Amino acid sequence: MNNATFRLKKYVLFAGDIVILYLSLYATLALRYGQWPSELLWHQHLWPFTAIFVVWLVIFYITNLYDLTLAANNAHFFAATAQALVINFLLGAAFFYLNPQINIAPKTNLLLDIAITALLFILWRQAYNILLKSILPKNNLAFVGCNEQALELIQRFHNYPHLGFHVACVMTDQDLPERGLYTAAVYKDTADLKKIFIEKNISLVVLAADVQKSSDVRVQLFATLHLGINFMSISHFYEKIMGKVPVTSLNHMWFLENLNEGGKLWYDKFKRICDIIFALLLFFVTLPLWPIVGLMIIFESRGPAFYRQNRLGKNNRVIRLHKFRTMVEEGNTRHPTVSNDSRITRFGRFLRKTRLDELPQVINIMKGDMSFIGPRPERPEIARALQTEIPFYNERTLILPGATGWDQICGEYHSPSVEDTVKKLQYDLYYIKNRSIFLDAVILLKTVRTIILHGGV
Repeated sequence: MNNATFRLKKYVLFAGDIVILYLSLYATLALRYGQWPSELLWHQHLWPFTAIFVVWLVIFYITNLYDLTLAANNAHFFAATAQALVINFLLGAAFFYLNPQINIAPKTNLLLDIAITALLFILWRQAYNILLKSILPKNNLAFVGCNEQALELIQRFHNYPHLGFHVACVMTDQDLPERGLYTAAVYKDTADLKKIFIEKNISLVVLAADVQKSSDVRVQLFATLHLGINFMSISHFYEKIMGKVPVTSLNHMWFLENLNEGGKLWYDKFKRICDIIFALLLFFVTLPLWPIVGLMIIFESRGPAFYRQNRLGKNNRVIRLHKFRTMVEEGNTRHPTVSNDSRITRFGRFLRKTRLDELPQVINIMKGDMSFIGPRPERPEIARALQTEIPFYNERTLILPGATGWDQICGEYHSPSVEDTVKKLQYDLYYIKNRSIFLDAVILLKTVRTIILHGGV
């Protein structure tokens, strides 16, 4: 995969957005005062609005406006843009309200600036699409072999062409399902791979078959090295595109080769310090809410305000998870929660949507039982049952569990079924392998987005 091209697309988006924000401000001042802004007027507005623009760019990121799957300017793009602009206007209004010493006309200027930004932003993103098609060529892919992960990737590139990948050909003796959806040429005869790669202008070959088993295919692929083509295994490519680890690639060697735990010692120490600081801060800031929430819980249904349950922590150590109770008291001891569970009280549903029921978990974080970010801890009896059905399920306990995680912000609802638990494991293992300060920041920002826009994670 051409990572440089992939990053360049996002950098161009980001740089263009910055230009649009300042261009909108300049146009706002010109329209507001009926003349080109003087140097004094420009500098009066420059620094307050720069502070606002930094926050606005973060909101653009939180609302997925730098996700290339939204670059097509479809309904999802316009919905995300509307959400971002409304949030940005409210944040801008709050900024000027809290800083009355700023000697400008914030109300009129902010409203006019948002309107101009909305217009120019949409026009810029349309121009970006034209730029992509005319200047940046797509990566032509060839799949050697075709398995479940390859089909999933082919479908994804068909649905999201702005990712910049075009599946030009597939070498397989299978028939692709729903063939009409795909434009890829299917070759069952792999007698001349070099000729095919040249004709299709292939830039990346994804190895979805074990070429070690076919000396003929292996030799043919080796003969194409001088063409400057990149080669990547299906498991590696799938992980980069989908953000999860394919279960078909899991074996003992995968863990030995990919989990570089020794290289993450300093990261883990830094993360632990951050967990303690933010847990203490969150505890003292929200402490006045705790008795109010507790009284509301007790008032609606009999039983304690808090709910404690055994969960599996790091290295299978049993921990006591603290939460505000959201179910009728006798409902907490039965089967796992499902969508629209009748055991959840009305106030409990509100707590779950706002994630306020999770607040007592700061106690677990301060104690070192949990982190803010990591795989969600499972009940021991459920985990034992899943370990017998799902290979390597137990390996998700290699790190501290978290209050939120990569799986929670990837947009998929997982039922307690084995099939959905496998999907959850794919995301958890991706996080364990790739965890970093940057990935943690992404998860925190998108957790905030999910809570604000969708009412829970």
